[in-house]
Amino acid sequence: MVQDNGFYRSLSFTSIALPLLGIIFVMLSGPSTTMGQTITGDRLGNGLSISVWDPHTQCPDVAPLVAIEIDPDRYRFTVHQYQQHGLSEPPDIRQWQEQTGHDLVFNAGLFRENYAYLGLLYGNGRSLGSKRHTTWLGLFAAEPAADRSLRRARVLDLTFDTFDEQHVPYREVAQSLMLLDRTGKVRVRHTGKRAHQTLVAEQGDGHLLVLKTTETASLYALAECLRDAYPSLRQVMAMDGGSSSDVAVNPSLREATSKMAGAHSWIPLLEGSLTTHIGLPAVIGISPRREQAGAKTTDR
Repeated sequence: MVQDNGFYRSLSFTSIALPLLGIIFVMLSGPSTTMGQTITGDRLGNGLSISVWDPHTQCPDVAPLVAIEIDPDRYRFTVHQYQQHGLSEPPDIRQWQEQTGHDLVFNAGLFRENYAYLGLLYGNGRSLGSKRHTTWLGLFAAEPAADRSLRRARVLDLTFDTFDEQHVPYREVAQSLMLLDRTGKVRVRHTGKRAHQTLVAEQGDGHLLVLKTTETASLYALAECLRDAYPSLRQVMAMDGGSSSDVAVNPSLREATSKMAGAHSWIPLLEGSLTTHIGLPAVIGISPRREQAGAKTTDR
């Protein structure tokens, strides 16, 4: 928050010293988006939380976003492609969630009119996409194939990070646009085009953040906003946007959360009845890992 110091200079020190000290104390003890960003919301599982982040104070052109924080050490990621499942047509996001049973499903990257995926796509270590895209340099990568020292899920930037297609280091991979890199550089052009967007970000603590717009926005404005208002993000990629931008939460989790105390403002924003869903040829789902799944005994 920026204060008008001229106003305070116009008053005597004795008349404002104590109130001013109180204001300073509140400002320093309260949350600050410039020093770091913490989003608190509904906990859907041990390592999975969801909330609504409103950056309007620092980003007037960006409407609130649904923010889903995932701990990769507790949740497993799986890439799905419709032909891999023997389907003739791509399901929509709700159908994907119903078929896979994941706690959360979100759309992957871009595809052609014939539903062919644009760029690298791997599921369970098998190639499901096409050749590496030469200009879209964001890479979602999860579930190390052999090297267990690797983080379980990452947002890689192929400008800086290597990815060996002859010895694929991760079993679940989806290529798309790089949005904001580790140097703070915005990696998309300022075109002014606005659409719904799905973003995947890697935080400094290793958690991943899936961000879903609630109103149309430009990728450039989103990148600037995340750089300035969410400094704990290491780098961010953009998945497919427009009508392809979609997120689904397991209905049982949504229903259980709705019965808990609190506002749960994210629920109406993700309600299926409020959104037109299109078929998605590729999605990414998450489910609890075996070691912490309890009654859930199978990684999907």
